[in-house]
Amino acid sequence: MEFRESPEEAAFRAETRAWLQANAEPRALDEGFRLFAERHDDAYLARAKAWQAKKADAGWAGITWPRDCGGRGGSPMQQIIWDQEVARFDAPEDAFAAGIRQGGPTVIAHGTVAQKRRYLPPLLRGDEIWCQLFSEPDAGSDLAGVTTTLERHGDDWVANGQKIWTSGAHCADVGFLLARSNWDVPKHRGLTFVLLNMHAPGVTVRPLRQITGGANFNEVFLDDVRVPAEDVVGSVHEGWRVALTTLAHERSVGGLGGPSVGRVIDLARTAYLHGRLASEDPLVRQDLAQLYMWSEALRFLRLRVLTGIAQGRAPGVEGSVGKLAAARLLTRTADLAMRVLGPAALLDGSDARDAGAWQHLLLAAPAVRIAGGTDEVQRNLIAEQALGLPREPRPDKDVPFRETVAKR
Repeated sequence: MEFRESPEEAAFRAETRAWLQANAEPRALDEGFRLFAERHDDAYLARAKAWQAKKADAGWAGITWPRDCGGRGGSPMQQIIWDQEVARFDAPEDAFAAGIRQGGPTVIAHGTVAQKRRYLPPLLRGDEIWCQLFSEPDAGSDLAGVTTTLERHGDDWVANGQKIWTSGAHCADVGFLLARSNWDVPKHRGLTFVLLNMHAPGVTVRPLRQITGGANFNEVFLDDVRVPAEDVVGSVHEGWRVALTTLAHERSVGGLGGPSVGRVIDLARTAYLHGRLASEDPLVRQDLAQLYMWSEALRFLRLRVLTGIAQGRAPGVEGSVGKLAAARLLTRTADLAMRVLGPAALLDGSDARDAGAWQHLLLAAPAVRIAGGTDEVQRNLIAEQALGLPREPRPDKDVPFRETVAKR
């Protein structure tokens, strides 16, 4: 494991930090805790688009994108350094995450020249927002089981079905859609990946209100939505291979984000201000020490992954381990925060300490066990890839998907 950055990485970090200090404001404590918050109102989107355009003008948009696609041509390690540094600032990054991190790289890998010319420049500059149309009510962890249909009608394809848990769909211009185009082959071989105009007739977006009060997730209904044939990415019926590229980019640095030692230190400060670090409350001190050790263990795991990335190795199952650890750490941190706050935990907003950040963390933490791959999926990956245990049975592997659905 390498604890020190290379001279090139250190220089890139210094350049990144200097630009951010000159162009962004430091992030407040409570903003860093607002997981899955309602942050996509009109004012926020206007600010996000202006920020993306500023980044593009200065060469900071699409850090790992090739230069001939408008990017910086940088390394995955440089993207990670940017992520670490920008987290310190009030920079509206999340509105473009699905497009810049997942959809754009997929088009770069599988798209036509015409698709790259049409879709990449407005995405990179912030003129268009993208969303991912993958999960369905009966197809989440089993993504290849999607039943949204895609049928050929003349020169177009027509999509019908429902997607759910789509982040940012209510403000998106383009959706990258995985749909079923052939029901008479096994489920992985009958899918097609297309780019969908989210403003097309037949697209209905309904926000899903979360326990935090936000509504960043949505359900999306597609009723006879026409998709031009030229917007198929890759080959017809080979959408699973294209989708794997999208998922690989989504999970490429899995487990590298999430809670940090700084959050535990913030909690210790809150405990001190509430008088819970006095000698009469040793259990709080003990639990804080436990959280600190877990945070440090997670930090070292991240360093291990980063060392591999810097040496040209793709992240492995460490991402799944990191995600499980991060979810547990967030939950335990929120639980301890409520104990520390005591009756004050019932307050929120301006009446609460840190503007209700700890209360929000308590409500948002359970979602981390689901988003980006459930805990159960992560454990399966660890069991199969790290421990060498037998794979989960797949009785429908070679069965036409039409028969699989009929048996449900």
